[in-house]
Amino acid sequence: MKQLTILFLCLSTFFLSKAQSADEKAIRHLLNEQTRAWNKGNIEGFMQGYWKSDSLLFIGKTGVHRGWQQTLNNYKKDYPDTTAMGKLKFDIILVKKLSADYYYVVGKWMLARTVGDLSGHYDLLFRKIRGKWVIVSDHSS
Repeated sequence: MKQLTILFLCLSTFFLSKAQSADEKAIRHLLNEQTRAWNKGNIEGFMQGYWKSDSLLFIGKTGVHRGWQQTLNNYKKDYPDTTAMGKLKFDIILVKKLSADYYYVVGKWMLARTVGDLSGHYDLLFRKIRGKWVIVSDHSS
């Protein structure tokens, strides 16, 4: 009986550790919403996942940029139409809770486009602000 109890506790711990928290589900949902918006050609909708602040940090191929508006402007310049935008897909590699208010996400992004596919990796820092998860730092390559 003691062995059965130990087995049950081990299995319970394993399955509980694999279950997604409500916060992780919210973050994954936000990334899914960004994908949907992008694939509809809606960059402004895509940007709703970002912290609407001058302190938003974005690191990309052209360097370090700050601010929600600057990030939006850069996306619009780099992806002026739905042909350039293509169809986005995210593959999430890692979702790690750092604290009650911060999560770290690593993944791969892919754009399927008629003008040539693009792909790269990203790491995102999410922060819970006023009860809502938002991206406060994005490093995409």
